[in-house]
Amino acid sequence: MPLSRLHSYRKTLAFRLTLWYAGVFAVSSCIAFLLFYTLITSVFRDRTDQELLGQAREFSTALSTRGFEAVRNLAMLEAQAAGVKKVFFRLLSSRGEVFSSSNMSYWQDIDIREAAIKELARDKRTLFETIAIPNRKDKVRVLHVMIGTGVILQIGQSMEADSRFIDAYKNIVLITMLLLIGLAAGLGWFMARRAVSGVEAVTRTAQEISGGTLDKRVPVGNRGDEINQLAATFNQMLNRIQTLVTEIKEMSDNIAHDLKSPITRIRGMAEVTLTTGKGIGEYEAMAAGTVEECDRLIDMINTMLMITKAESGLHRLDEQEVDLTRLVRDACELLETVAEDKGLSLACETPEAFPLVGDPPMIQRILANLLDNAIKYTPSGGAVKVSLSEKDGREALVTVHDTGIGIPADDLPHIFERFYRCDHSRSEPGTGLGLSLARALARAHQGDITVTSTPGQGSTFTLTLPKTKIPATT
Repeated sequence: MPLSRLHSYRKTLAFRLTLWYAGVFAVSSCIAFLLFYTLITSVFRDRTDQELLGQAREFSTALSTRGFEAVRNLAMLEAQAAGVKKVFFRLLSSRGEVFSSSNMSYWQDIDIREAAIKELARDKRTLFETIAIPNRKDKVRVLHVMIGTGVILQIGQSMEADSRFIDAYKNIVLITMLLLIGLAAGLGWFMARRAVSGVEAVTRTAQEISGGTLDKRVPVGNRGDEINQLAATFNQMLNRIQTLVTEIKEMSDNIAHDLKSPITRIRGMAEVTLTTGKGIGEYEAMAAGTVEECDRLIDMINTMLMITKAESGLHRLDEQEVDLTRLVRDACELLETVAEDKGLSLACETPEAFPLVGDPPMIQRILANLLDNAIKYTPSGGAVKVSLSEKDGREALVTVHDTGIGIPADDLPHIFERFYRCDHSRSEPGTGLGLSLARALARAHQGDITVTSTPGQGSTFTLTLPKTKIPATT
């Protein structure tokens, strides 16, 4: 593996997690090994001590029943039976002098410790020691015990068999631990890679998106863990970003198209006036036309800004309790003259009072846009009807019904989009922002606007608004 690739792996989260897995496992295994090692050595030592105490009781019994000679003979027999290299016996006086022993040629390096003799003299009946013999691997377990008046028995037993078992145990545990640590590292690497695979997928998708591919999405599994939740949230964010980018592109195209006409008219008027104008009146007419076109542009830009603020939640509503009946009637009175001039009948059906919490100017703007739209696309002799009702005691329904030209089914899903205008509406003045603004303001009130329409028979727009305080949005 190249050093650069190895160095890059060392910086990854998966590598650090693997080190943690392997490190925790290694420490846990060492602790378990030490506990088992301590337990095994303790069991072996206790077993040896019990054997030594059993032999000491035999010697004590022999001394009390058969005398000193019987003890000496018993020591010889026990040493020969167990083996010279396995056990030894010494009989000492209270001053530490040896007056009898088994064959000590193999145990000549084991001295008689004066401190042990003094400790026994202080009324201590038994004393155990573990002695390491120079130049030998195994150790000896030695028992000093007082078996009679002035008689000390020293028994030593080799721990070679126990040492071989413990050494074998160490080797087996060491090899097993190395294998298990390697296995733990492999499993840790697999688990770490699996755990961070979702993060890597998010990273790859983000890198692809940074290259301009907004339609890429992170694969979401069905495990329901935090990584999948991150991927799902990331995809939702991408969907929102893509929608916003698409809307911005469409809005830019529409703005470019809608700005082109008034700017072209302004330039045309100026060019014609400059080339053919002969009097001050023509220049005044050009200035008036320019002001009118500029006002139209300013109104369109302000409307777009209001729609953007309402949709993004930046527009703060001036919430207060208002009478929706009064707002509906005011809107009808405002546009009644327009309807009469066009030869339309305008009917308004409302209850005496309808309290509502909302922003009065914004609600008035919604109602005015809906009524203006209905009047604009209803031919002479038609009718527009506005009604106010309540739904489930929690919502207000304002219905604007007209007998106008209607909306084709293909255009119906798009009429609330910015700058969208049906083919039959292009002959009418307007920017295509009125319905977009009305719906944006309605949704800012946690309400909505829906529409049903039949071409040639008319359309019905329904404004839904909550009656209670508008929930705070972030």
